[in-house]
Amino acid sequence: MGIETQKTFCRFCHANCAMIVDVEVTGDGTRKVVEVRGDPDDPAYGGYTCLKGRELPDSHNAEHRLKHSLVRNEAGEFVETPMDDALAHVAGELRRIIDEYGPHSVAVFMGSGGFQNSAAMAASLSFAQGIGSRNFYTSVTLDQPAKVYTTMRYGRWMGGPNTFSESDVAMFIGNNPVVSHYAPVGGVPPFSPSRRIRDRQAQGMKLIVADPRESDVARLADLYLPVKPGEDPALLAGMLNVIIAEELYDRNFVAAHVDGFDELARAVATMTPEVAAERAGLEPDQIIAAARMFAGGTKGCAVTGTGPEMAGNGTLTEYLVTCLNTVCARFKQEGEKAAIPGVFTPQQGPRRAQVAPPVPMFGAEGMPKSRFRGLGHLGWEMPCNVLADEILTPGEGQVRAFISVGGNPVVGFPDQQKMVRALDDLDLFVQIDPWMSASAKRADVVLAPSQCLEREDITNLSEWWHEEPYARYVEAVATPPGDVIDEWEMFWTLAKHLGTPMNLAGGPLPMDRKPTKEEFLDLSVAGCLVPPSQVRRDCAANAGAAVVYSDKHPLVDPADEGEFHRFDLACGDMPAAILRYADNPPLKAGYDFKLISRRSKTRFNSIGHPLKKLQEKTTTNPAYIHPDDIAALGLVEGGIVEISSPHATIHGVVKASDKVRRGLVSMAHAYGDADASKEDVRTRGSSTNRLTSDTVDIDPITGQALQSAIPVKLVAA
Repeated sequence: MGIETQKTFCRFCHANCAMIVDVEVTGDGTRKVVEVRGDPDDPAYGGYTCLKGRELPDSHNAEHRLKHSLVRNEAGEFVETPMDDALAHVAGELRRIIDEYGPHSVAVFMGSGGFQNSAAMAASLSFAQGIGSRNFYTSVTLDQPAKVYTTMRYGRWMGGPNTFSESDVAMFIGNNPVVSHYAPVGGVPPFSPSRRIRDRQAQGMKLIVADPRESDVARLADLYLPVKPGEDPALLAGMLNVIIAEELYDRNFVAAHVDGFDELARAVATMTPEVAAERAGLEPDQIIAAARMFAGGTKGCAVTGTGPEMAGNGTLTEYLVTCLNTVCARFKQEGEKAAIPGVFTPQQGPRRAQVAPPVPMFGAEGMPKSRFRGLGHLGWEMPCNVLADEILTPGEGQVRAFISVGGNPVVGFPDQQKMVRALDDLDLFVQIDPWMSASAKRADVVLAPSQCLEREDITNLSEWWHEEPYARYVEAVATPPGDVIDEWEMFWTLAKHLGTPMNLAGGPLPMDRKPTKEEFLDLSVAGCLVPPSQVRRDCAANAGAAVVYSDKHPLVDPADEGEFHRFDLACGDMPAAILRYADNPPLKAGYDFKLISRRSKTRFNSIGHPLKKLQEKTTTNPAYIHPDDIAALGLVEGGIVEISSPHATIHGVVKASDKVRRGLVSMAHAYGDADASKEDVRTRGSSTNRLTSDTVDIDPITGQALQSAIPVKLVAA
């Protein structure tokens, strides 16, 4: 019947870039994705897409994509199974396990891929809560739990932070949004980030970038700081030392809204530019210049990527970033448009020029606790780094069933070998996956989901970067192949089999009939600015394009005089942690190099490995090493290097890069497979998580494992 062209948005990663898709419609009505490209008319994206997103046709049409669910038989072989039968089998096994071990024996994990479905997060959390399990996990606690913790722990400004488009100074710490398409609120939105940065610089904005390697965004910086990996606290404390000593902070704001300033000042007093520079591997003048440049601006935030959190001292790093933004008053003020209006974000509460009431986010009385390391819920989720022990350790509450949606625990979790043992120890391991990933290969059941262009979705994930009230509801444009369904339908069906409720923000889902996705989305974001059903109608009236609800953008209201709260920069263990950090430099113990994580233009965490064109662009996970270190170690460009930590050994293909500091090796995170070896490293790559431990060198507050700045030894293999 020919080609039809429609508007949609990409769901390869969090950025949700606006796209135009060409669909081939056959005589029987089957709709097949042919090509995607950026939508030049979109007001936020202006035609921008990345090379990963442009491979959506390959993702949807690949021959090796799973089109039917797989269930292992008694011989251990996978058998194609109708979806209804596979879900009935899973539900039966879950009922048996819950009856024998209790509800906490079931764990659910939401990985990066699951976040790309606008309903999967709410569905998976609701399912876990419905069966009464405390064991709900997401990828957030793998790479950036401290961002969640510090947002609420030390105080939150109700009007929100300064946004990037108004900034006259910005600081990125271990964040490379040009490649990763991610930045916290206040950083550059991940839509055409390089262009946005250069446009702001042309208007006078100054950019400071701190990173152990000269990343893509570092090359755009007005001031680049090649800080040693894991030593971001020294840089930040040194900057605060200068800002406080030279009285460059906002004294009126601090007096009106901040407690704990004197304690902070005393702690950072030990981190003079000279002391901080030695620890951070910088020059004192660089730290002084960064402090004066940042404090000299009137608007603009310091933000971090995942690297600084994964490099040890993650909570301390995020705390110091909070301090930097707070004492410089980098927040929206009364009468301004509130930051990040969030069309689909439910029940955000008032936007006022004041500090919000404190919210317990970790360790509060009554919050669920793990059986290990004194850790517990961070908000509503358990930290991922206790999961392997929760599975492997007998006793009340032992996890015996595990459902993974959109994740790849084999390569995404720390201590790879331990996680593999844990997955193999389960009574039931269910992997929701469109591919036979490293994790799917070890599962008892693999449920085959529909892909993004085959389902309805809203832009609830990417709206955290939209500075205007931008929203979309897109329709399914392609026909799902075989016997695949949406992830939320899987959880709803399991709940129906088990007779458990599924409650969302707007109330319970009907369980006597399957709701539509529109009904699900309306309930999941109830209390938002505009409900998805209305956005759907508005987008349809706009030829499928996005709608910007400018008239609904909230303004920052005056403070409520009847409710008064302050930032507390001395809360909990801070700022004593600064003093402990200063007194305890890291020990090398014979491991003279450090391995740092990096992002790949052809992968999103562990997503993208099966796609043919992306495979052709990146066949392995190179080990980037400074040329002088290559020579000193007797390595050869293109040769194999053996990389050993105190816990394990992996291999990498040597690639020279003068953008990496000496003493470092830089490799992509969440790569490879559990059985990747020296023999196949050129085609499969290696997982750096094999080098890590989930019990050693962990953050004492969040439990996060050291997954970057890992002490290693390098030898020719």
